[in-house]
Amino acid sequence: MNKSILAVLSLLLLTAVSVPAAEDGGLEIGLDYRFRIDSLSGSVHEYSQVDINPATGLPTGTYTGVQKYDVKNDSVFMNRFGMNLKANPVEDVTMKARLVMYKLAGHQTSNPVMGTFFADRYGATNDGTVSHVPEDSILRVDYAYATVSNIFDAPVWFSVGRRPSTGGIPSNIRQNSDKMGTAGIPSLMVNYAFDGMTLGYAPDIAALPGAYAKLCYGRGFDSGFQVDAPGAPTLRDTDFVGVNMAAYDSEKLHVEVQWQKGMNIFDAPSDAGVSTNLGDISWIGAVVTGKVSSLNLFVSAATSKTDPNDNLTGPGGAPMAGLMYNAGEKQSHSGSAIYLGGRYDIASTGTKIGAEYNRGSKNWISMVPAEDDLWTGKLGTRGDVIEVYVIQSLNRKPVAKKGEAFVRLGYQMYNFEYTGSNNWVGAPAKISELTTSQASGPQMLPPVEKAQDIYLTFDVKF
Repeated sequence: MNKSILAVLSLLLLTAVSVPAAEDGGLEIGLDYRFRIDSLSGSVHEYSQVDINPATGLPTGTYTGVQKYDVKNDSVFMNRFGMNLKANPVEDVTMKARLVMYKLAGHQTSNPVMGTFFADRYGATNDGTVSHVPEDSILRVDYAYATVSNIFDAPVWFSVGRRPSTGGIPSNIRQNSDKMGTAGIPSLMVNYAFDGMTLGYAPDIAALPGAYAKLCYGRGFDSGFQVDAPGAPTLRDTDFVGVNMAAYDSEKLHVEVQWQKGMNIFDAPSDAGVSTNLGDISWIGAVVTGKVSSLNLFVSAATSKTDPNDNLTGPGGAPMAGLMYNAGEKQSHSGSAIYLGGRYDIASTGTKIGAEYNRGSKNWISMVPAEDDLWTGKLGTRGDVIEVYVIQSLNRKPVAKKGEAFVRLGYQMYNFEYTGSNNWVGAPAKISELTTSQASGPQMLPPVEKAQDIYLTFDVKF
């Protein structure tokens, strides 16, 4: 039997016989399971492709015209199992962890959902997407961190560890999950698993219930040992800093603003062979959610701005592109995005009906590769995405604490206007203007123009 499964069963058995109640300072466990099936289809616009020498991995200097074509995967089955752990070992200290297995049916790799179309779904999972993009049956740590509260007898907390920096507000609404307390972040700007720390402050202001502010830090890539020798690589660590402020946080209204900066951005995912640092990216954005009776509404907006250095990257290290620019065209670029939608809850039937829309501009870039969208993280799209869904509860009486079971049927429609969604390497190009001629701008990745995903999930939680 798989060692991970044995470990889970042993932990559950020990919990059942020896762990005191959570309110007495013991261990609290929550489990969740999701079955998901997706049907994917899309179309690739005609384009000119950069030819790569398979023996060297380097560009050959030649180009091939590619006619438009369709691509699809009629059915992808996935199983996800999660375990949430929470403990209060000593006064004012809390530990939280989440373990996740996210497996593709009939496979022990992520290959069936990794294409050559988008940077965040290219190659394999990495440090920022592990446990969030389906692959094998290994139970991995999604997040694990400890928090010290009431520092100096003040409403101040410090938290350190593998951060809960995925599944943030307001994307939790379509996932049918609760907002992640003060730990979450705006999903339009970040959906990426970081290791880091947070320093927070939650003053008691009568006019601003639930208000808090926090300073966040995350390590996106560790460059390892540096060698002081002629010609040695000069990689730097990739770090992220941010300031998050919630001006109002209640069940009916939440207002949140965040500024963040990524420094020494890598040219490839941290586990896929980073070859150089390309510069910095800064973001600022806000999200407002509200609830009026049975209607949940939200709107979120953000801007991004690149500050490139002179470093270039490409296949095999070929100097072809920098941070949002092509070789010889160095320039800073600003982008913007908006994300809005709502969900109407029908309590009498346990039905929830939702609709969402998001749009990103030509130079919009976000940090959302850990989204569970199979084509690509929809909130990083340069173009439009429409999503509609229905959630239906099984309407069974809960036996376990916080027990629930529901199905979710949804549809996503992508309309990509520019190339490079979720990719900061190279300059975007207008897809409708691409031709098979090299003059229109050769592409490294096939430019998907239209795509859709029909999905169905069955979730059980307690």
